Amino acid sequence: MYCAIRVVQYVIFHLNHSSGIPVYLQLMGQIRHGVETGALRAGERLPTIRSLAEELVINPNTVVRAYRELQHEGVVELRQGSGAFIGRSVVGRRQVMAKAEKLVSSAIERLVALGMSEEEIRRTIESELAAVRKSRDTGTA
Repeated sequence: MYCAIRVVQYVIFHLNHSSGIPVYLQLMGQIRHGVETGALRAGERLPTIRSLAEELVINPNTVVRAYRELQHEGVVELRQGSGAFIGRSVVGRRQVMAKAEKLVSSAIERLVALGMSEEEIRRTIESELAAVRKSRDTGTA
């Protein structure tokens, strides 16, 4: 199993190349998590594409893809010649996450009450996420 780790201030990027999850999605998820937990704050500079790619031993295009998709979501701002920064629009992200955690907790409690195992719940959630991702990637609703 090959893993790459990079520390950015208090955020650790940990990539698992054998997980089956595309590296750019792992990187995006970890940046989002850093924002959601407050480890990365609005306006904070992210590592350059080249330096992050070198330290994680990944293709720079992978970092570009993650940063661009996060830019599309409003999480990252890319500034020509200056680098990548956490977007100013993420200030309320922690409140959104708190609400989301309550919704997920409630849903999990209901699924457990239906008699589903932890593994069944995990598979169900992963299946639904895959369907949403496929729908988003193909542009269908």
